[in-house]
Amino acid sequence: MKIGLITSGGDAPGMNACVRAVVRSAAQNGLEVIGFIRGYEGILDKDYTVLKNENVAQIIQRGGTILKTARSKRFYEREQRSLAAENLRSLGVDSLIAIGGDGTFTGADLLQKEHGFKVVGVPGTIDNDLFGTDYTIGYDTAINTVVEAVDKIRDTALSHDRIFVVEVMGRDAGFIALRSGLAVGAEAILVPETKTDMGRVLKRLEGRRKSKQSAIVVVAEGDEFGGAEDVAKAIREKYTDREVKVTKLGHIQRGGNPSAMDRVLAGFLGVGAVEAVVKGVSGVMVGMQHKNIVHVPLKNAIKHHQDVDDNLLRITEMLSV
Repeated sequence: MKIGLITSGGDAPGMNACVRAVVRSAAQNGLEVIGFIRGYEGILDKDYTVLKNENVAQIIQRGGTILKTARSKRFYEREQRSLAAENLRSLGVDSLIAIGGDGTFTGADLLQKEHGFKVVGVPGTIDNDLFGTDYTIGYDTAINTVVEAVDKIRDTALSHDRIFVVEVMGRDAGFIALRSGLAVGAEAILVPETKTDMGRVLKRLEGRRKSKQSAIVVVAEGDEFGGAEDVAKAIREKYTDREVKVTKLGHIQRGGNPSAMDRVLAGFLGVGAVEAVVKGVSGVMVGMQHKNIVHVPLKNAIKHHQDVDDNLLRITEMLSV
């Protein structure tokens, strides 16, 4: 049996650790792993490498992905997916393990539905927005990266009595903003899942304006009010006497060595994906719920995005006064 392996969509710290786990657990089961370069693009171009234990040595600590990644526009086309299935079968690949997020799983689900090809998804995205798993690979590292950056921003904010508006990733989900904002003691946190009351945010900053204290406002890039620039503009218009700075952390959140949590999670999920393949399971995402490996239908992981914990919202609101 041969397993195809891709990392697709946005890169996430811990993807390499998961690649390592897949290759090593596959070897334990007598399976061969073919890694395709740049996700679905590699399948379409037949750009691949045979992965053995020696190929994945010393990568557990590395960010990014040795298989590289891409968002394949070609794979949106039905005829291109037909070509992908043909290419996989011509190479003797029996099942495909796809590490990625929503777009990656959508492609895998279509590959199974249209061509009966066996697929297993592994959640690898810093956004932590996939239904059916408590955490996704890369999320823990990303929030720790944000916390480290904002702690440094807080130093200069305190020194100058400045208000900093920090924009973090989260086009559709505010998980990074919520947890990192709570961890750094942000005075306000704005996320896509809740309607932003800018009047309330400005009132919260009022006391700090009078006492010339610093403040940190964390904004998810997809917040309905707008990004960091829009929020900063509203603050400047209300408090003309205060210096308001904007910092967009951007792709720094995707990089860096994966945290211990992400490395361990990647190991569990990588092994879980191979074991699913061995059992003939297909069309599922391998997730982690309450420390247990679970199988969630890809269609559910895609269509039912993770909900924000109401208790997390409550605590965040309580502590960011």
